[in-house]
Amino acid sequence: MMRLLTGTDNEITDSFEFVPLSIDAFGSTVIVEGCDQRRDISWIHAWTVNSHGIITQVREYFNTSLTVTRFLNSTKPVSVTSLHCPSVWESSLANRVGKSVPGLVLAI
Repeated sequence: MMRLLTGTDNEITDSFEFVPLSIDAFGSTVIVEGCDQRRDISWIHAWTVNSHGIITQVREYFNTSLTVTRFLNSTKPVSVTSLHCPSVWESSLANRVGKSVPGLVLAI
């Protein structure tokens, strides 16, 4: 995949299409989900954006089911058993590529 995206793969004559189907923001994190239907590839970008709107970090996932959770801020001590991380976003396209994909959790 890296050779395809960087243009160093000489055997592939057509390009990879990034077609965003959803964009959601949670504070400084922006989640963009899309797919390349010709290749049956789903992808997710997780961008961290600073206060000036500049992307400072990019995480990229291909054919992966992603769940985004948010840690709750608490001023009192919290034990591991009582830690609650609610799901704020779940990918939907990974299930549509017609194959089993790994699942990941991104904590923000």
